[in-house]
Amino acid sequence: MTAPDIVIVGGGINGCATAWQLAREGHRVVVVERYAPAAMASGWTLAGVRQSGRHPAELPLARAAVAMWPALAEELGADTGYTRGGNLRLARTEDETGVIRRLVDDQCAAGLDLTYLDGNDAVRSVAPAVAPTVLSASFCPTDGHADPLATVAAYRTAAERHGATFRLGEAVRSIEVRGDRVTGVVTDAVRIGCGACVVAGGVHANDLLTPLALTVPLRVPMVTVLQTAPVPPLLKPVLGAANADFAARQQLDGRLRVTSGATHWHGAMDDDPVPVVNPSVDGVARTIETVAAALPVFREARIARVWAGLLDLTPDALPVIERAPEIAGLVIAAGFSGHGFGIAPMTALLLRDLAVGDPPRLALDAFRRARFAEGGGAGLDAGLTLHG
Repeated sequence: MTAPDIVIVGGGINGCATAWQLAREGHRVVVVERYAPAAMASGWTLAGVRQSGRHPAELPLARAAVAMWPALAEELGADTGYTRGGNLRLARTEDETGVIRRLVDDQCAAGLDLTYLDGNDAVRSVAPAVAPTVLSASFCPTDGHADPLATVAAYRTAAERHGATFRLGEAVRSIEVRGDRVTGVVTDAVRIGCGACVVAGGVHANDLLTPLALTVPLRVPMVTVLQTAPVPPLLKPVLGAANADFAARQQLDGRLRVTSGATHWHGAMDDDPVPVVNPSVDGVARTIETVAAALPVFREARIARVWAGLLDLTPDALPVIERAPEIAGLVIAAGFSGHGFGIAPMTALLLRDLAVGDPPRLALDAFRRARFAEGGGAGLDAGLTLHG
């Protein structure tokens, strides 16, 4: 094969979206994915598309991405399942009410259209299915959700139409560096020469970065996910909670899709032919109780699927998005901490900028890996940014 300009490691939403952005400009791109597109985080996700609850550093990416989502299906030539029904973040206790009030104040000051809903009647005017015990909520009407598998497939197909090559079921074993410059990658099948490499491998990113002494500090917790059989329409916004211990949405096909908060991963994962992480019985039971306490109708639904997902969680729950200063041509996109899906359209543009050597179109200082060595990234509230 002709040597590509850029190799992208990882066929999740960031890898596929970046491949499309590069290929449509005429760059020769190869995506190497050890399993299949959206086989891990991008397929496991709740798939929220939100600005609300974002860390201030991430809010500009989220706002830019949300502006891109409505036109994405037309641009890609395939449905993404995107719908804009808002995001409703619930307060169930007085302490959580304080958290929500501060969230609304801070994000309104940052220019986001966010409303404080004071009292249960106000909350249920937006989502009547919410429990009468909920005290208050924040509501962002411009947030929404999408279909994760359809979106990744749309990006992949569009990238292929523009000439991108996807090598699936093939793992990158190492990144080849000579004279502090990327010269290629070695997979378990071939060596691929290239001038740049984008590492977007999720929880596997450090497998390639650590041998280069470029490790991103990651913890890998687990999130339990349940999907029901279709139920009548009852929920337009995505639901979340002040302490991020659950999230829920209703898919366009009527199924409810709910997730727990981050919990300890037991370490087991089957990976033949694709990765499967199974939650514990106790984790499933606790997720059901937490969701049903806020959304009582959930108790009446029939469970269709149960699975778990893994988060590549950094100490501050912000990703690393950078052109590695130590190695020319190496771009790192890791540590999205369970909320990288919604910002992916904008993240892909930033990764495109970094891969071709252009100045990034948004400031990325907050996403440098060096922040951890400089003592940054500690003590921040990761909970508010967990879902979507």
